[in-house]
Parts: sequence; C-alpha cells; structure tokens
Amino acid sequence: MRSWVHSSRRTTRTAAVVAVASALALTACGSDDGGGGGGNGGGETESTVELPDLSGQQLEIAAVWTGPEQANFLEAVKEFESRTGAKVNFVPTGDNVATFVGQKIEGGSPPDVVLLPQVGVLHEFADRGWIAPVDDAVQEQLDANYGDGWKDLGAHEGEQYGVYVKAANKSLIWYNTTAFENAGVGEAETWDDFITNARTISDSGTPPVAVAGADGWTLTDWFENIYLSQAGPEMYDQLANHEIPWTDDSVAQALETLGELFGEESLLAGGSAGALRTDFPTSVTQPFSNPDAPAAAMVYEGDFVASVIADSTDAVVGEDAQVFPFPAVGEEAPVVSGGDVAVAVAPDGQASEAAQALLAFFASTDAARIWAQQGGFVSPNSQLEFDAYPDEVQRDIAQALIEAGDGFRFDLSDQAPAAFGGTTGQGMWQGLQDFLRNPGDIEGAQEYLESQAARAYGD
Repeated sequence: MRSWVHSSRRTTRTAAVVAVASALALTACGSDDGGGGGGNGGGETESTVELPDLSGQQLEIAAVWTGPEQANFLEAVKEFESRTGAKVNFVPTGDNVATFVGQKIEGGSPPDVVLLPQVGVLHEFADRGWIAPVDDAVQEQLDANYGDGWKDLGAHEGEQYGVYVKAANKSLIWYNTTAFENAGVGEAETWDDFITNARTISDSGTPPVAVAGADGWTLTDWFENIYLSQAGPEMYDQLANHEIPWTDDSVAQALETLGELFGEESLLAGGSAGALRTDFPTSVTQPFSNPDAPAAAMVYEGDFVASVIADSTDAVVGEDAQVFPFPAVGEEAPVVSGGDVAVAVAPDGQASEAAQALLAFFASTDAARIWAQQGGFVSPNSQLEFDAYPDEVQRDIAQALIEAGDGFRFDLSDQAPAAFGGTTGQGMWQGLQDFLRNPGDIEGAQEYLESQAARAYGD
C-alpha cells in the first residue's frame, strides 16, 4: 500500500486497546458503498469466485514473507490449489524484491506472481514491461470487493496491474503490561510523554524499547511517523515525491526528535549496538517471550506484530500485550499505512491463465476470509465479514479500515524508488541504520539521504 491517499490525520484516542485499534488503525480508502457487506457479521462462506480447472499446472509465487506471515498466507494458497488442481510453489524474495525479480527475469525463470511491499516498485515494473495488466475476471472481483482508492493503488497510468491483498497500520506501540505496571507508567499520547515514560521504565530495571535496527525498513517507519506528525501531511507528500530535499530543515527536526530515543543508550534494549543486531521478529519477542520478566517493555510496529506475538510467544494480545497509537510529535498523531500488492510477472507481455486466476482468487472474499482467520492480517476487501477475524482487536482494526475515510498517508519509503526506499545497504535503510549507529550526526545523515535520493529519483 502506498501513496494511496492524501488527507488529514485521525486523532481520536482512548485508553482501551480495542478503541485505540478502531480509531487509529489503518483508515485506507474506504469503498464507495461505505463498507458494503463487510461489517454485518453475516457468516456467509459460499464461494464468491469462479476458478478454472488448472489440473497439472504449476505456479511460482514470490514474496518477502517468512515465518508466521508466510505460513498464514499459504493457508489461503492451499484453498486455491484444492479448487483448481494447480500446484503453487512459494519462493522467498529476501528484502530486495526488485533485484530478485530482475535476476529471475534475466535468468529466464521469473515467478508467475509476486507480492510487492512497495507501490513504487509496481510502477517501476510496469514501466519496464515486467508485469501484465489484470484480466476481466480479476477486475470483476476488484470492482465487487474494493473501493476506488485501493484499485487506484494497484494501477499504473490508468491501467490496473495489481491486487492489494494485505493492509497494515504502521502507527502502533505494543507494550508489556507487567513492565508498565511495575514502572507505574501508562500509554503516552505525546512524544515527550513517550520519552519520559521510557526513562521511568529504564529506572525500574527494564530496557524500555526494542528496536529492530538490523532491518532497515523498521527504521524508516520510525522516521515516517515522526516526520508526518511533526512536519504535517503536505510536507510528507513533498518529501515522498522528492519535491523537497532531504537536507531540508524539516528532516533535520525529525531526525533530532528520533535522536532523543536513538541517542540515549539506556532507552534501547541492548543499546544502539544491540538494536543494530536485532531483527524484527526478535524485537517483538523481547517484550513478550517472558511476560513477567521481559527483555524490553515495548516495541513499535504495525498491526502484524499480533501474529508474531501469537506464534512466537505465550503472551496474550489484549492481556499481556496491549497497544496504543504512535504518540503525537506535532499537533496530531500520525497514521502511516503499508501493504502488499499481488501482480502477474510477464516480461513477454502475456500473463498465464493460472497467474490471472490466482490474482482473481486473491481479490475474492474467499481468500481474504481464510487469511483473516489465521490472525495478524487486515484485508482491504470491503465484503469480508468482520467475524472472520479471530479477536475483537483485529475485528475493530478491520472495521476501521473499511469504514473510515482517507485519514492517513502511505508508507513514504514504499512510495520511493526501490533503490532509495527498499534496498538493503543503501538509501533510507542504510542511512537510518547509520543514524542509529551515530544519532549525533544529523547533517551527515541528511547529506547521505539526499545523495541517495537524487540518484534514485533521477534528479
């Protein structure tokens, strides 16, 4: 999910986890019919998509997902295999999807379908002629189940190429309730309160914040939430399009704010060096693998954290693990969103029947229902009944997604060319890892980011 929308931030805040999730979860491009059949509980489980007989055919699908995300996704894929007779092989791409697909095309063996975590990459692939537009069956499912905003996100120059299968609210702080109770702190509504609480938690003997510094994408999310709240949506859009340079004062201010966390070793689990060795799954298990004696009190990331908690720890979301919105740095709290779009890889210009059928299945309520039942997933499909989600927190997140308007911004790094926003060892990922390593060098971080952005955007 990317640059999908432009509009104001939602600022509703409550103390209850469910209310928080409902008010501030990803509010992405609601459908024109105000939510369709998604919210009435219904329980309808009849097939909503007609699929062809693909007996004997094999498909390869590629995505970045590993662990629980991959396993939950493959549960939906199994249904496609059962109904069509096709065999689907999953291949992990690693973080750099563009490089992976390019190498596979060059080698003459591209995947049939790839899930892209960055909308900028969809546009790059379409420009290069690497992907094919959807066929009528896919479009029929999109028209039935998706609002215009979601369809626009999967389009390039007015032609539909992709199906958004997964959405994410990337403006949530997950915390260990025992650690908060022991320190005597509550949920922070402002950044100043967040830092103050972190120091209090540190004084109580628990490392306050787990940061997944080994994965550059998590650091971009930290920056984006701060920048959106501090600089505002218009500046955010300009920076996303590289209409203002990364040497702008607004970037310096955001880095200075982020440095209040990254620059205080006692606030990070393991300090900055430890954070740089910590990957995303580990950052989630640090607060929750031992609920009574956690290795960290809280972790920042999207609603997909819930699936890691459920699959990798004994903590219970809503009890041991609670969540609150990313604190406001400026006047309003940020709402940053992300997501994954499925496209058919077809460097010869013609996608196979099987690839198009898989996209049609992904656009259907059938696939969304199976995936939602696994947990840790939010669907942009407006026709999916909310009862498909396994708990109240996730049902409220899904309801907010369908019913709310355009009150968020899409992940900035995902809107950028992959060379700047989504590649290990360069661009935003490397620049912010370097900043985590040396948060006092704001000017150096800006100069590096601007040089990388200018090259990637072709300025």
